[in-house]
Amino acid sequence: MNLLSLFHILFTLLSAPLLLGILSRTKSFFSGRKGPPLFQPYYDIWKLLHKGSVYSKTTTWIFKLSPILGFTSTFTLLFLIPFGGSPACLFFQGDILLIAYLLGLLRFFYVMSALDTGSSFEGMGASREVQVSALTEVALILGFVALVKYFGTFSLSEILASSSFELWKNSTPLLALIVASFFIVFLTENARLPIDDPNTHLELTMIHEVMVLDHSGIDLAMIFYTSALKFWILGSWLIHLLLPFHTEYFWVNQLGFILGMGGLAICVGIIESIMARLKLLHIPSLLVTAGTLSALAFLLLLRT
Repeated sequence: MNLLSLFHILFTLLSAPLLLGILSRTKSFFSGRKGPPLFQPYYDIWKLLHKGSVYSKTTTWIFKLSPILGFTSTFTLLFLIPFGGSPACLFFQGDILLIAYLLGLLRFFYVMSALDTGSSFEGMGASREVQVSALTEVALILGFVALVKYFGTFSLSEILASSSFELWKNSTPLLALIVASFFIVFLTENARLPIDDPNTHLELTMIHEVMVLDHSGIDLAMIFYTSALKFWILGSWLIHLLLPFHTEYFWVNQLGFILGMGGLAICVGIIESIMARLKLLHIPSLLVTAGTLSALAFLLLLRT
């Protein structure tokens, strides 16, 4: 671990909510509205940090501890994710499996806190979250297996560092299948349209948001901030694969990555502006498609 890696983590901690602001501004532009300020996510988190938390009598220590553990899991992920061509703070053979488990651990804490409330609505959301995650994790793991097979290493930092535009020329179909699968996983894990709508207030259509209905104050601020970090972390995989800047100029690599992250937020904003939310019965079909794309990528590797 060096000072540069620590700077990358600090930059991510400060910049992650800005991506959600860019996303909101993009949606406002397409709908012809002025929209919230670019730094609205920071204002929301700051406001919630100054409010007290209210706990139901039916909840236990699980409900109070889940936001903290969820944030801890996401914060740990920051040490395992590379930044703009630079390696992660911590990388080793097998860290790609640890990343998958930490994402699953984050989901587990939220599901447990939802069940701990004893609310039928939150229980319904937890059930949907588990069903969706069961399909999403298949696509994620199969995508990881394809990357491991292609690059010959179990370290995500080494995989993303080996990605280049030259590889895209030689293996466009393979990498395109993996990126397409990861993009569906990215939208699903971040509860974005067309899978889920983070701005909805209809309990019967919620998946992720219904699980955090009883959280308030500092706990809710931690959940919002964790969501912003998760958006950055999962998005960074896509940007490293799509825009593998590995030039001899350090700042070109860093700037290309940062602009790519901003472009990803704009892309998600455009998708949410032109698409409606899928019916719940159609969501599994999309997730199975993501798993199929990853499986096809792996089968292509077996044939070569």
